[in-house]
Amino acid sequence: MTQTANSPGKKTRDNSLKGKKPFSSLIYRLSALIVRFIFFVNGGLRVEGTGNIPSEGGVIIAPNHISYLDPPLIGAVLPRRATFLAREGLFDIPILSWFIKHYALPVDREQPHPSTIKEVVKRLKNGEMVVIFPEGRRSETGELLEGKRGMGTIARLSKASVVPVLIAGSNKVLPFGARWLKRARVLIVFDSPVHSVSIYEKESLSSEKITQLTMKKIGGLKERYADNSR
Repeated sequence: MTQTANSPGKKTRDNSLKGKKPFSSLIYRLSALIVRFIFFVNGGLRVEGTGNIPSEGGVIIAPNHISYLDPPLIGAVLPRRATFLAREGLFDIPILSWFIKHYALPVDREQPHPSTIKEVVKRLKNGEMVVIFPEGRRSETGELLEGKRGMGTIARLSKASVVPVLIAGSNKVLPFGARWLKRARVLIVFDSPVHSVSIYEKESLSSEKITQLTMKKIGGLKERYADNSR
């Protein structure tokens, strides 16, 4: 399935907004529209594979991370509202902290607190969608970094499906160290999900193995879509 920023594609009922505060839900939707519009006019936004995202149940969205723009980009193209894991320091920044506290949970990138993992697992078991960047931080070169075991731990404990995601081009829109956006095309590809039935029940995989499998699938997407100019 392929879609662009201004063509929403197949409609999916968004049950993730149930129980959310109306104001935060409205801001979430408006922010998604604004982000898609900005990237559409700033070089283009191509999105593939949204049909691979389960329409219900707990789901981990696992993208590579090459730019500060990645979280809003992913949030803007997902058919369901998601909760993000964000580094703790972002919650201390004025204005930004007010915004992200409604849509993200703070996490220590080096050593996630057990309480954080417990909360994320709880949300996934309740059928929510959570975005976790397996690498834990941005890649300054654009190459894939080694994935952290934290994502695998959360996946193993929650038995949620994991959707590997490739983001390409966002580091060209906002290069490392740049202050202003540059014109470039962005590509986002959602791979087929790793379902609990295939990874958690039939195989006894460690947290490290689950993360490695996810990163391997992202790497496969990166090789397949190496040319983002088409």
